[in-house]
Amino acid sequence: MSHPIRIGVQLQPQHSPEYSLIRDAVMRAEDAGVDIVFNWDHFFPLSGDPDGAHFECWTMLGAWAEQTSRVELGALVTCNSYRNPELLADMARTVDHISGGRLILGIGSGWFQRDYTEYGYDFGTKGSRLDALGASLPRLTERLAKLNPAPTRHIPLLIGGSGEKKTLRLIAEHADLWHGFVDVESYRHKSGVLARHCADVGRDPAEIERSAEVRFDGDVGAMLRFADDITAEGVTLLTVATGGPDYDLTAVRELVRWRDSRTA
Repeated sequence: MSHPIRIGVQLQPQHSPEYSLIRDAVMRAEDAGVDIVFNWDHFFPLSGDPDGAHFECWTMLGAWAEQTSRVELGALVTCNSYRNPELLADMARTVDHISGGRLILGIGSGWFQRDYTEYGYDFGTKGSRLDALGASLPRLTERLAKLNPAPTRHIPLLIGGSGEKKTLRLIAEHADLWHGFVDVESYRHKSGVLARHCADVGRDPAEIERSAEVRFDGDVGAMLRFADDITAEGVTLLTVATGGPDYDLTAVRELVRWRDSRTA
């Protein structure tokens, strides 16, 4: 199964004192030709001033679903701990309908302790959070199948993470997309681990679209060399992040040009 090369942008909802700055960034990203616009599911900034401006993930996705007309959208990624799977399924189905079938449901086990502590969630351990994710995924699927009206399509499930024992096993069992924070060598290794998990559960690993973070430090050439190298390994969705208040889309535009040059 082949997947087209796609470009995503993660508009981090931090350090934007006015929501209008994020709304404008979404519009600029869609106009720039990206395929997917992501945010993230945290309650506080992850860099810069830890008490800086920040907005909530899923409320924002509903607004993006109305604002946009072409791009897919989603969280990179939703924290499983913050909403029970039945509620999350209903939220996802609703945003799916608002967007006309453009939602990607990204999910992970969670890791940012301050979110848990200040909002009253049990942080537990890395293992317990992964076990909770494993228990939630079948419930999520079951609730999606019960909702009336049903989703407009099979909502693609993206799972983020690269843990070899638990996370990659869950990806083999449930995911339509796998997102990893990897370099080329580690991706090659992790992809082999995922293939073994897929064999264990009787699934073709080619069914799972591969997604990777693209880092940009101002060196366009280095970024595009990484894009060439990682897509040669089978990754087809490349996502670069940018934060407020400026939401600089320089890297996004370069990746879109690179994508288009491959199909020209």
